[in-house]
Amino acid sequence: MADQLTSDVRAATGGWWLLALVGVLSIAAGITILIKPGDSLATLAVIAGIFLLLDGIIELAASLMGATPSRGSLALLGALTAIVGVLLIRHPIQGVAAIALLIGIWLIAVGVIRIIAAFDLLENRGWYIFAGSLELLAGIVIVSDPNIGFATLALLVGLGFIFNGIGMFALGWSLHTVRRDVT
Repeated sequence: MADQLTSDVRAATGGWWLLALVGVLSIAAGITILIKPGDSLATLAVIAGIFLLLDGIIELAASLMGATPSRGSLALLGALTAIVGVLLIRHPIQGVAAIALLIGIWLIAVGVIRIIAAFDLLENRGWYIFAGSLELLAGIVIVSDPNIGFATLALLVGLGFIFNGIGMFALGWSLHTVRRDVT
């Protein structure tokens, strides 16, 4: 019985490193956006698009590998993230409003999913609710006025990526800790 439990826990936490990697990539993208807010919108859109595409692919892979308890939510989030990433890469100079709207919708979706998923977690629930609330708030601000200035957009998106990364890294590290403690 104990061997089966250990095997189940190891299988469920096997993708911890994917979540931690997504977190680190998200933090790096957020810092990059905050450091270089004066760069062109096209560069911001492509950087954000590349990150979102990679993030979406990794989240889809994690959901298919069964690395998280809420596989359906993660698959939905991964698909949405990948689609927004491709759109940002494909159409980087369609204007601040279009890019802001896409990023705002993405932040709202990520925030809502993170808040809902937080109630399935026992550890770090507060951090996920906090990160999801900030992403949701940033998304609402962007969607309510997509013509906001570039510096404001860069600030909100950069902070959104950083908080997303902190949440993903914390979840990955928690899974790693559980995996290590069981073996």
